[in-house]
Amino acid sequence: MTLGALGAAIGVPAAGAATVTGVTLRASDARPGDLFAALPGSRAHGADYAEVALAGGAVAVLTDPDGARRPAMAGVPLLVHPRPREVLGAVSALVHGDPTARLRVLGVTGTSGKTTTAHLLEAGLAAAGRTAGLVGTVGTRIDGRRLPTALTTPEAPDLQALFAVMAEDGVTDVAMEVSSHALALGRVAGTRFAVAAFTNLSQDHLDFHRDMEDYFEAKAALFDGRAEHAVVCVDDEWGRRLAARTPDAVTVSTTGPAAWRALDARTGPDGTQSFTALAPDGARLPVRLQLPGAFNVANAAVALACLDAAGVPAAVAAEGFTRVTVPGRMQRVEEGQPFLAIVDYAHKPGAVAALLDALRPQVAGRLIVVLGCGGDRDRGKRPRMGAAAAARAELLIVTDDNPRSEDPAEIRAQMLAGAKAEPHAGDLMEIGDRRAAIAAAVAYAKPGDAVVIAGKGHETGQEVDGVKHPFDDAAELAVALSAALKGTR
Repeated sequence: MTLGALGAAIGVPAAGAATVTGVTLRASDARPGDLFAALPGSRAHGADYAEVALAGGAVAVLTDPDGARRPAMAGVPLLVHPRPREVLGAVSALVHGDPTARLRVLGVTGTSGKTTTAHLLEAGLAAAGRTAGLVGTVGTRIDGRRLPTALTTPEAPDLQALFAVMAEDGVTDVAMEVSSHALALGRVAGTRFAVAAFTNLSQDHLDFHRDMEDYFEAKAALFDGRAEHAVVCVDDEWGRRLAARTPDAVTVSTTGPAAWRALDARTGPDGTQSFTALAPDGARLPVRLQLPGAFNVANAAVALACLDAAGVPAAVAAEGFTRVTVPGRMQRVEEGQPFLAIVDYAHKPGAVAALLDALRPQVAGRLIVVLGCGGDRDRGKRPRMGAAAAARAELLIVTDDNPRSEDPAEIRAQMLAGAKAEPHAGDLMEIGDRRAAIAAAVAYAKPGDAVVIAGKGHETGQEVDGVKHPFDDAAELAVALSAALKGTR
């Protein structure tokens, strides 16, 4: 695209001439022909790094009036917009040929369930013979081929480039997670959605959003008309509010009236589940899941409704669901131990409660839970997470998650305060070293118990003082299980 054409598309004149072949937010990643998006930030302005981008081959800069006044911008072809982040998605889409015009994008937002629902969507699409892409927290895939990922929803330039690659590789449909950050920061601007889905809302990210209302409004932005179809789970008050203001929304519920309903859910002794999906036309469809937990029944029902809206027969989609497992989401770790061992990503109060409530009917013995909270994030949820776990576990071991720049002992203290205030709390322990905490949980476990390592799920690192150390909960749990079994033989 010429700089002039891009400027006309976003309503600003171009200062200078250039032909743009790519877009980047990171100055160090600039390649010849790129437009460098120099955005204002909380700590620095992107324009301060423009010289690095220009040295890498960037041919023009998108910035705000403050950035345009930097000395380094003299003589540089510019697009100056008062709110450059708001137009970055549209600009990126234009440069990459508007790739989502050639794709059906199924976007899932909500506090919990995005990852699992996206994986179910991918499986249902594949079962229908479509070539599927996946964009989300656990990873990005193109027709089953994995790509590296860093954010739940990539920044707009990376996302549009990814969509372009998917379209070139023959992808027809994309299942993607859409975070509240992505919606608030415009990462999905310029993306065309065939289907938008909402799972649920509970406290999280209040370090970024002012309050729950602000958090809700960020999620609700996906339903502002940008999607052809809307699917909303109405099992919580937030979903009911969203459905009420989205007249054409297809509703989903596991508890009450809705267009799609999940009925007669049953859990097998091995944790697998089955339920009957009641479609809007009254048809009844059996659904089987490898995924345990009542919340995964809701996720599957949402996925069915989305796939139906995208033209995938529900029976075909349901067949695709039967084999789905998701790393770090109710992930079983088996080393021959006589008790259940689970790794899960639950890292907010509602998710911790839902996880343990889902496991309780499957566990004849005790729930032994290892849980921490991340640093530099929503501090208000720490005591609530401690309370949610303490109320449901016979033993809660409070440990470190990703303390980042904070004092890990202070994070643990905040969690323990909530746990100790819970009137029905079980036993409590504090072991800061996460590896030692996992080993202690395994050592306490007896036949019929369940050891639950929560909070980090699929993550393969632990961030302490700005340094990410290798750490994989599932791998550490497997090592602890193996060591304990050897010790008993």
